Order: sequence, then C-alpha cells, then structure tokens
Amino acid sequence: MANELMNRFDLDPFFDRMAHHFFSPSDFDKDYENFGNLKTDINETDKDYSLKIDVPGIDKNNIHLNYQDGVLSININQEHSSEQKDENGKVIASERSHGVMSRSYQLPGVDRDNISAHIDNGVLNVTLPKVTESEDQTGNIDIQ
Repeated sequence: MANELMNRFDLDPFFDRMAHHFFSPSDFDKDYENFGNLKTDINETDKDYSLKIDVPGIDKNNIHLNYQDGVLSININQEHSSEQKDENGKVIASERSHGVMSRSYQLPGVDRDNISAHIDNGVLNVTLPKVTESEDQTGNIDIQ
C-alpha cells in the first residue's frame, strides 16, 4: 500500500511529455526533446572502428571527446537562449536552457594517438584505428 501512495505522485514520462507539448508547443520544445538523443552508428572493420553520431546544431567547441581505458566518451555542453520582442522593441518572452549529455562506447584495442574526428552536416565522424598486435599497450604476454 505504501508503494501505491508513493507512485500516485510519480509522473509518467510519456503522458507528462505529451501534456507538456499539448499545452505549450513551441520550436524550443522540439529542440529540447531532440537534445539528449545521441543517435550513433558504429561500424567495425579489421583496421578500425568508425562512428557516426548525430549532433545537429551543436557547435564543435561544445563537444568533448576522450578515449581512456578502452572507452570512448563524448560529452556535450549546450546552451540555448531566445528572445521575442514586440514592435516597440520590448522583450515579451525570453527563454534559456542549458543541457548536458554524455555517452560512452566500449571500443577496446584502439591506437589512441591516431584517433581522428570531424563534423560534416551535423554528423560527428570519429575514426578509431585499432592497434596491431606489436603495438598492444596492455603489457599482457600470451602463453603459447
């Protein structure tokens, strides 16, 4: 019974989002809804990993990549503000938002010195070349 009382005040994300957009639809809401979705395609070959991450509208200076211990991490810190003014130049609406999102990908055996990244038409392309057996930096010795 205690759980039922506690759950009574929880918001259902689906209905909460639907109600929010129904009662206050705006382009700002659409931007905010899409922010947080780091849609990613990962392709692996014998030579490298190739990632394509959707980052539309995000400045490359707000994207931080890090590769450590076999994990590629992406962190994005984005701020947005907008103002609407009437015909006399008075501000009638001002909105600001700040969003942070991150995601990590386990990609072992990468030559971290040769990782490359660039943005093309809102898509972050990251290439992580794999180390060859002679370049393996783990220090492990295989027993024959």
